[in-house]
Order: sequence, then C-alpha cells, then structure tokens
Amino acid sequence: MTSADSALSPPRRVWRWDDFVLDVGCYELRRGDTMIRVEPQVFDVLAQLVSNHGRFVSKEELFDTVWGGRFVGEAALTSRIKAVRRALGDDGEAQRYIRTVRGRGYQFVGRLLDDGTAPAPTAAPEPAPEPEPVPEPPRQHIAFTRAADGVRLAYAVSGEGRPLVRAANWMTHLGYDIESPVWRHWVRDMSVRHKFIRYDERGCGLSDWEVGAFTFDDWVTDLESVVEAVGLERFPLLGVSQGGAVAVAYAARHPDRVTRLVLCGAYARGRVVRAMNDDEKRAAALDLDLARVGWGRDDPAFRQVFAAQFLPDGTRADWAAFDQLQRRTTSPENAVRFLEEFAHIDVRDQCGQVRCPTLILHSRDDHRVPMRYGEELAALIPDARLVALSSNNHLLTGAEPAWRVFCDEVETFLAV
Repeated sequence: MTSADSALSPPRRVWRWDDFVLDVGCYELRRGDTMIRVEPQVFDVLAQLVSNHGRFVSKEELFDTVWGGRFVGEAALTSRIKAVRRALGDDGEAQRYIRTVRGRGYQFVGRLLDDGTAPAPTAAPEPAPEPEPVPEPPRQHIAFTRAADGVRLAYAVSGEGRPLVRAANWMTHLGYDIESPVWRHWVRDMSVRHKFIRYDERGCGLSDWEVGAFTFDDWVTDLESVVEAVGLERFPLLGVSQGGAVAVAYAARHPDRVTRLVLCGAYARGRVVRAMNDDEKRAAALDLDLARVGWGRDDPAFRQVFAAQFLPDGTRADWAAFDQLQRRTTSPENAVRFLEEFAHIDVRDQCGQVRCPTLILHSRDDHRVPMRYGEELAALIPDARLVALSSNNHLLTGAEPAWRVFCDEVETFLAV
C-alpha cells in the first residue's frame, strides 16, 4: 500500500480484543453478546486510547479530543478512566487493559485480535433522535418583604402548580440567576411543575447587603419571613449546600408545615465544627484568607479556587460564570462573614427532630462537601433516603447526566 493509498483509507471503526468489541461507528461496546452501557465521555476516552494503542495518550490530548479543549479538572479525566476500567473488568492495580503512565497519560495495552474491518451492516441504523429544545427561562415575579429585624429580603416566584420552596444558599441573585449558567437550569427545571419560591439571603443578591445581624438563626427566621409573605401553609422544602442546614432547622422548628424535605450537597456540620486535624483546620482558615484577599480584585485567580471546588468538572465558561456570580452577588466583607458563619454550622440535634420524609442527594466525588457528610445527614435524619449522584461537582451543571438524575429523583419523591 502506498502512502497515498494509506491517506485515503477510512479510519478503523471496529476494534476487538479478548471477548470485547468496540464499534466506533455504531457507538457500541460489547462483551460477547452483552451490550455494555457507558456514558458518552467514557466511551470517547476508551475509543481514543484503543485507536492509539501503539503509544501512550497524554492527558492534554484526551482533554482536547474528548472535551474539545474545554477547561476541566483532572478529576474529570480520572473518573472517566475509572469508569472505563470498571466497564472492562479492569482496575488501577491490575492495569490489564489501561496502563497509567504516571503524571503523563494513559495507554491501552490490550492485545487486539484482528485488523478491525467493520462487517457490512445488515440494516440501516436508526436515525438519531432530534435533540429536545431547551426551554426558555421561566417568567418570574420579584417582590420584597421585611425580616423580623427589618432587613429587606427579596424573593421570587416562578412557574405554576404545587409550591416548592428553596431555602436560600450562598451566592444567588434573583435577577441574574435566570441567565447565569450556574443557576438557570435550577430555576428553569424546578419551575416546570411547581410554583418555585426562592429568595436571596441577607447580605446577598437583591436583599439588603448592609445588615447588622448575620447569624445562622437569622437565616432560619428569614425563611420564616418569606414563607409568611408568600402565604404558604404546607409545602416541600429544598435545601442546597449550606441552605440544607437552614432547611433542616426550619423543618425541625415547623414540622406541621414541611411536607417533604430535599437536600442536595448539604451537611450538618460546618468546616470548623467537623475539622478533626490540623490540615482540615488550615483548609477552613484558607477559605477566609482567600475571601479577604481576593474577592474584590479584578484578577479572578483567588475566586477561581472556589470555582475549582464548586465546579471541578465545569467548562471554562462555567468557571467564568461562577466568577461573575461571586462578584455580583455579595461584597468581599460579606463573603468573609458568610464563610465564618458557614464554618460553625451545627444542626446535628435538629436533624433528629425532622418528622417529614427526606431525600438526600449528594455528588459521589463532591470536592467541596465530601460524600461522607451527606451520609452523616442520612444517618441523623429519621426516614431519610440517600441517593449518590455520579458527579464531581458540588453544584450540578445543567449539561451533566447527574442533573437529569437529580430532577427525576426529586419529581418522583415529591409526586408521592
């Protein structure tokens, strides 16, 4: 075969080793007659490694080919490699098929069986379904009320149907959230079947920034004020991140009002309370130093440390949106006050007083609040069910599969 013939040859589409078949054209991985279902990025990583089996593939090359050059953390690639190994019955110790080139990349080391020529198809493949159109952001009504101590609180109502209240959590802005990639899918999808009520906590978003009191108990009474302003009697309550602790405290205080409790990325103990050694204490202190030094700067480097924890698998656009969200939602001074108060949260006693069914969803590889703290919540709250989400993100993005799992789980739970 001449070099010209080689250049015109179609790329290899089917690869075989042992009893595995990787059919790139049909986007299938089979073992014998059994189809092995993997996520698209897992399949793409495997396809890149197998098609380049004669050499190791660098991490940078995998980022470029699988993620299209988008900015993602190494944790994203590591999780996909683990998934590839699970699909092949391999692991990081045996490395029977996928070899780790430490610090550089990975190489497929399985023995390919033939030239991989694809068999002629017996029937035309089914056409790919048209992607569903992305819904437009819901219309929302923004209003204001006063907290018990006179602080002005902004709240928003969107969608129709049964109510769903979200306890406020850090870094929201009612006017900006519906267009920000960080929160717009939350507002959009939670408003499809519900009258979705959310609010900016004191010191944040459209609520008053210049406030005197700034305690956990203030956050709970602020939720009480918003519920009274909207005129709700009984309703399900959603708590995300530190908003989960606020939701737990409210549910314990008002068992007659909260019908169901949904917690995502939540925790019962803040970073200072749960710190068990000097390293964990230093990590908690570092949060405060980063906020003090870098929050108000034009240089986003300091704030991107938070982006790396909250959205490790986010794209460059996600990180830029998160940086913009940080700058628009609160002042550097309030950021420090928030982090100081978050670090001392402790609702372990209130967890035992929750009387409604509770659904706890937590990313399996959450970089901000590790999974063990979601497990702790599930152990402390009676009648709680824990669902582990396949994600590294603390705040789920709208593009990752875990978001659809989250929505389905929540709707099923609230429909009972």
